[in-house]
Amino acid sequence: MKSKVDFSATVENEMVLSLPSLSVNEGMARAAVSAFCAQLNPTAVEIADIKCAVSEAVTNCIVHAYRGEIGEIVIGVKLCEGRLIQIEIKDKGCGIPDVKKAREPLYTTDAENERSGMGFTVMENFCDDLRVRSRVGKGTTVTLLKRLHK
Repeated sequence: MKSKVDFSATVENEMVLSLPSLSVNEGMARAAVSAFCAQLNPTAVEIADIKCAVSEAVTNCIVHAYRGEIGEIVIGVKLCEGRLIQIEIKDKGCGIPDVKKAREPLYTTDAENERSGMGFTVMENFCDDLRVRSRVGKGTTVTLLKRLHK
């Protein structure tokens, strides 16, 4: 099991990006976050991990949060001391009634569209820490932390 990462690290640089929840914007989100993180000179593997985790989180917003409607996805990235990257992906969609259940591998609310239910598991495996806060009818915030090697 991975050790938890300190969320209180000093922020050295940050960006915020807002996109409509259109599937074509998943690639834009992934590219923008990875381009911003590039200033820390991550390895190719670290960039691939970040891209994959961001893709999963943004796809969850597109597929589950707004369920066929267009809403806003807000992505905040903080580059912190000690080569720590904190990425927040927020939506104001339907929210998750049971976050613990939603984080179980293979759990999905969209089986008819062949969703695997592995989004949170993928995010956990490509990041050092994952936090999910959600309120039904208010939205969800997924926070990803990734510490880059020195």
